[in-house]
Amino acid sequence: MSTLAHLGAAPRKSLGQNFLHDSNVAEWIVGRLDLRPHDHVIEIGSGLGALTSQIVKRRVSATLLEKDRAFVKYLREHFDLPQWEIIEGDALKFDTRRAFALQPVKLVGNLPYYASSPLLFHFTAEPCPFEKLIFTLQKELADRLVARPGTKEYGAITLKIQVRWNVSRLKTLPPTVFLPAPQVQSSVVLLTARPAEQVESCDRTLLDRLITAGFSERRKQVRKLLLSYGDSSQIREALTAAGLSESARGEEISLRQWIRITHYLSPPDPVLAQDEEILDVVDAQDKPCYPLDRKSVHAERLLHRAIHVFVTNSLDELFLQKRSFRKDTHPRKWDSSAAGHVAAGETYQDCAYRELREEMGITAELTQVGKLNATKQNGYEFIVVFAGVTHTAPRCDDLEIETGGYFPFDLIDTWIARRPADFAPAFLECYRLFRAHQFKPQ
Repeated sequence: MSTLAHLGAAPRKSLGQNFLHDSNVAEWIVGRLDLRPHDHVIEIGSGLGALTSQIVKRRVSATLLEKDRAFVKYLREHFDLPQWEIIEGDALKFDTRRAFALQPVKLVGNLPYYASSPLLFHFTAEPCPFEKLIFTLQKELADRLVARPGTKEYGAITLKIQVRWNVSRLKTLPPTVFLPAPQVQSSVVLLTARPAEQVESCDRTLLDRLITAGFSERRKQVRKLLLSYGDSSQIREALTAAGLSESARGEEISLRQWIRITHYLSPPDPVLAQDEEILDVVDAQDKPCYPLDRKSVHAERLLHRAIHVFVTNSLDELFLQKRSFRKDTHPRKWDSSAAGHVAAGETYQDCAYRELREEMGITAELTQVGKLNATKQNGYEFIVVFAGVTHTAPRCDDLEIETGGYFPFDLIDTWIARRPADFAPAFLECYRLFRAHQFKPQ
């Protein structure tokens, strides 16, 4: 209270300000972040610095987000530290893509009750750079995040968070640890990113839409709520395939069963196994010699062909994909918008258009940027780089791409400079070629 008096400030109800004043609780919360020397912490709503003071003790870099100008001034006076940044503004407007160059990044915050759900979805949206998030929330929202099927708390928000995150409640806090004391209890929840292999792949866009529809009228049977996604017989068959009765309601259906329903209503196109792809083995001048299966081409380190496509949007941001954990080369590395091997008898250009359709679900007019010679560093591939612009939202193949998103070029440049190991080696070569082409006088 003395600090508030010194600042001539008071908790603002319009901003949902309830300041944590118990230093033991603050220390306990920050301790759950398990901070290491190279970690970066982003704190939402630093306020009077209860959590911030504990973060300082861990000697890590940090970004503080604070909307109230009075407290921004206080934070800048007390936490003006090297490798710390204090940002005045609404956390909902913070560009989470900035954090990719700062990884590993962990997030912590005492969230205002009125904005908890929007903040939760903003900071967990894909592509997401955070490996661990600890939020203090209204207990009622925490109950929904950790809910299980068959309970009244289980709903759309439960599934949409749990599909990407393991969620656990760490502690329930009494109102007395806050100033002013809220009328309800609060809970501290931990979100850790789920390894991609923990959740069966599916069309995530369709899954999200089905869940939204399935909970749009809570007492109504799901088979009636999903009719926009198939006729009555298809919906019944999808429920049966998921081991459900025709009378099932949304709150009875587990995440795994929702994924099975998604599979049934959007069966994946049959895809030729990667090892069965037939490629042209080429000579040192990139002339085709003979066809051979992909597995043998790689095992024998034979010269072959590939393409990389760089797709930008109307904001001149570049789409990057994170390769699936299933990839036999460079799994979970960031890569070009689309990339792939040129099949036997296929042209570079035809391959580029095909990969764009298969991986991003879009079409775009492509131009050739340049060509890289085959080397050991790029996997013995002659690579032709293409570029295009799209105004269509990509719909990525979940079997090929773990996640993806558009990034500003200055952010990508910084990210590569700080963390080159985050990217597939061939991408780095292709990106340098693409950037050189951008700056070439026209």
